[in-house]
Amino acid sequence: MLRDPLLNKALDLMRRGKYDSAIKMLESEVFRHQESFQYYHILGLCCLYAGDLGGSFTYFNRAKNIKFRESGPLLGLAFYFLKRGDTERAVDLYLDVQDIDEKNKIARRALELIRKSGGGENISGWTQGGRARRFFPPIPAAPFKWKTLAIPLAALFGAAVVTGAVTALRSREPAFEREGLEGSVLADEEKASAVETGGTYRYILTTDEVIGIYDEARVFFNEYRDEKAKYNLNRILESNAASPVKNKARLLKSYTKVPGFDTLKDFFSYREAAAEPPLYRDCYVVWKGMAANVVEEEYAVSFDLLVGYDTRRVMEGAVPVAIDFPAEINTSQPLEVLGKIVILPGPKDLIALEAAGIHQITGAGQ
Repeated sequence: MLRDPLLNKALDLMRRGKYDSAIKMLESEVFRHQESFQYYHILGLCCLYAGDLGGSFTYFNRAKNIKFRESGPLLGLAFYFLKRGDTERAVDLYLDVQDIDEKNKIARRALELIRKSGGGENISGWTQGGRARRFFPPIPAAPFKWKTLAIPLAALFGAAVVTGAVTALRSREPAFEREGLEGSVLADEEKASAVETGGTYRYILTTDEVIGIYDEARVFFNEYRDEKAKYNLNRILESNAASPVKNKARLLKSYTKVPGFDTLKDFFSYREAAAEPPLYRDCYVVWKGMAANVVEEEYAVSFDLLVGYDTRRVMEGAVPVAIDFPAEINTSQPLEVLGKIVILPGPKDLIALEAAGIHQITGAGQ
């Protein structure tokens, strides 16, 4: 099951053949999923199965730009070119899929068809109607439901065995670690020399503090609490921690993900971030306020977010916001910004936001 309820609902609609309903629902939430690979992949699938080839190309291409080593969007783009008779570009994409998954049946089937037909107009008959779906990327499987396993377990082992198994599952440690965690383990020699003895640093930590803060960051990371993890890692990076520790902190930080409005787990206030900006560098926040000084360009929008002024009573501060995707900003209504904290160059640590999503709060009281 996906972590985003919206995407799970869209997949459910797809499996029932309600592609247009899924598309309408997903497209209404585009601002909340600007960096979500799964969102664009599923939206591309919806368009493809609905017969909107142009829409599928747009969304598959966006998904590929976010994660270029995923076979699903590549298969969708390859079919687009196959359908248009551009077999050369289709072949390149199918070969890319095979580089990722050499046993991919869809890519192998398509390449065999191209080889036998000679390409071009000879393929058109194979990409019409129901036959075309043989070349579509697959719809993700329905989530596994534990209740379907409960009946045979109860029949075989009895209620006592099932109860014992559930208790054991709840009490044991997770059977997997998040990607990036294994390579972040500090070696014994790195722990023994975890701090630098000279130099000027923002924070001076003891060896035990460096190890403790770093280990806590790894725990947060494995719990998908990336913002809390980055907060700890930033303290390490701004401290007298030794270079090997800082290098592993940077590496672990690189594995964190962009959250959505509905997946952000830890929230930092404007006042917290403004008080010590370096600790919140690259952390994602959701701040509410009013927009002012909007500047619209062809492919970008910028404005000042008057944080806290959504109530029109108290303004906590003005934060520059940059958006690298098309957006319409209504300055008469409050809005929420999901953005990454960046520190502006200059003698003072002034913060700004790189927006990942905008939620205009329509109908709010004046």
